[in-house]
This record gives sequence, C-alpha cells and structure tokens, in this order.
Amino acid sequence: MNIQIFGRSSSFDTKKAQRYFKERRISFQYIDLNSKGMSKGEFTSVLAAVGDIDKLLDPKAKGEAATLFRYLGSAEEKQEKLLENPQIITAPVVRNGKHATVGYCPDVWKNWE
Repeated sequence: MNIQIFGRSSSFDTKKAQRYFKERRISFQYIDLNSKGMSKGEFTSVLAAVGDIDKLLDPKAKGEAATLFRYLGSAEEKQEKLLENPQIITAPVVRNGKHATVGYCPDVWKNWE
C-alpha cells in the first residue's frame, strides 16, 4: 500500500485520517495542501478515482477562488482553479495508487487493507 494523505494541519478530519492509519500501523505520506498542494499528475489521478470535480471543492471554502469556482463552466477551468488554489480542496484527500477518497472515509479504507 502506498497511502498519501493530502490535508491541512488545522483540519479535524485530516487528523482523524492520520490517526486511522497510525492505529493500524499503515505507513503514509502526509502532504500539506496549503503549503505544497498537489501536482497535476496527482490531481488527475485523484479526479479519475473520485469521478466528479465538484466533489473536490470544500463546501465551507470562502474567498474569491471558491466563489469563482462555482461559476466556471468547463471542467478544464475548474481543474485549473483547484490546482492554483489548493486551499479550496476538501481535506483530507486520501490516495492509494489509483484509488482515492475525499473526506473521512474509513469504510472505504478498510477495503484497501
């Protein structure tokens, strides 16, 4: 298993995801969305696994980028906006190879073990 957790240090769900994998002694790589973000390849892989780009937008996100995202028409424009502004992505995004989840999803992670 190659687990990556994209999250924020201030996110309660990110902390719960880290604790979930630590308790099961599953190693993971933590990437802070606010400081590092996602590479285009990582983002494409997550998007393919999740299926809908709108699932990646944090419903609690505020600011100009979040407002603009809601009015963008094409998937390409939305993808560019999320890559430029990782602070509006829902945390955590947990990735295991070609599988990925958005938010706290222990029921899905059990199937990865």
